[in-house]
Amino acid sequence: MADPRAFISFDFDHNDTDKTLFIGQSKNSKVPFSIQDWSAKSSMPQSKWEAIVEEKIKKTNMVIVLVGKYMASATGVKKEIKMAKENNVPIFGVYIGGADSNSNLPDGLTRSRVVKWEWDKISEKINQMMGEGKNK
Repeated sequence: MADPRAFISFDFDHNDTDKTLFIGQSKNSKVPFSIQDWSAKSSMPQSKWEAIVEEKIKKTNMVIVLVGKYMASATGVKKEIKMAKENNVPIFGVYIGGADSNSNLPDGLTRSRVVKWEWDKISEKINQMMGEGKNK
């Protein structure tokens, strides 16, 4: 598989460490892909953030939402999912930070598109995303 470009959507206030671990593990694990992290690296003014993030999402093959325990309060994640849908970019989620199938999901992300943080499951989802949306 070509190296897919993934925008990593996460709760900046609660899951920055989990995002760093996720990216690091993806580079150091024996998986048949590599994730290029195109997510925002720092907080920025809202108007600037929206324009920059939407441009980045448009240039990726998929959005991977890191689903933590506090997703209900992550307004940026909801906006990123909306931007992805508007631009035909496929989305899936990965449970992190103790979140599980009982945790709240952000608007626009369905439970059937969220997997445990297990690299074989993530690899399956990445393969699936490469055949969906704008990747067809």
